[in-house]
Amino acid sequence: MADIEPGWELYRSFLAVMREGSLSGAARALGMTQPSLGRHMRELESTLGAALFARSPQGLAPTELARELVPHAQAMAAASAALQRAASAGQGEVSGTVRLTASEVIGAEVLPAILADFRERHPGIVVELVLSNQAADLLRRDADIAIRMVQPTQEALVARHVGRVELGMFAHRRYLESHGYPASLDALAGHALIGFDTERPYIRRLRPAGLPYSREHFALRTDSDLAALAAVRAGFGIGIVQANLARRDPLLVRLFPVELSLSLETWVVMHEDLRPSLRVRRLFDHLAEALERYTRG
Repeated sequence: MADIEPGWELYRSFLAVMREGSLSGAARALGMTQPSLGRHMRELESTLGAALFARSPQGLAPTELARELVPHAQAMAAASAALQRAASAGQGEVSGTVRLTASEVIGAEVLPAILADFRERHPGIVVELVLSNQAADLLRRDADIAIRMVQPTQEALVARHVGRVELGMFAHRRYLESHGYPASLDALAGHALIGFDTERPYIRRLRPAGLPYSREHFALRTDSDLAALAAVRAGFGIGIVQANLARRDPLLVRLFPVELSLSLETWVVMHEDLRPSLRVRRLFDHLAEALERYTRG
């Protein structure tokens, strides 16, 4: 390899090509011209002294070196975003950007009202909200704050336990009026069940031995918790819903509340190095207090 280190802009273009699969798609994603992006790729390959892509009728095929570079380039992207957020803070006021990650349902159903209240108190702080059921890597600074349903174990993280989110089995009253109430847990097999495509660990804890709640029993399979929640609300069938969310809709009926109940421990988490950041601490404390109220119902 050459002695000159490639700049971040070259790796940013490289990541876009890997993500989009073509120079034209990457150029559109970055707001660049295709010739400019092509020059970035040639310059990066020249600096590294190796080819990153092979041209074929199907498009660009990444080499083994390109695949090996991806996680390192992603770490650079996360570091660049963290630097931009740190530099966004104004002088003499609580301002700047904080990146927050949460699960789909928490992010779409619980956080909007909490963040609206936060905005009224701190209009100078911009919140970047990322919804994903995959845990963000706070050590790598993929986000500043995360809301997690599992206790973090890394020593470098600051975590505040905010309570337990209860899950239960619910159906819309319209569905039950049309199809009847299941008389027993075994009778669930005769109903339109809404469930997962890929099983998650907490589902195994919810399901008692013999309960007909597994992939082969589902009339609707989805790994999107928001899609499952929408299907329950639409009267598609019976599915798992956060109890506090279900209480907001009087037409959602809980089934087998004693037999089918699970509590997910909930945490607000940030990296300990962000303690000096006033804007991060303000959002962290606001989230913790508001989510404590939510988990108490």
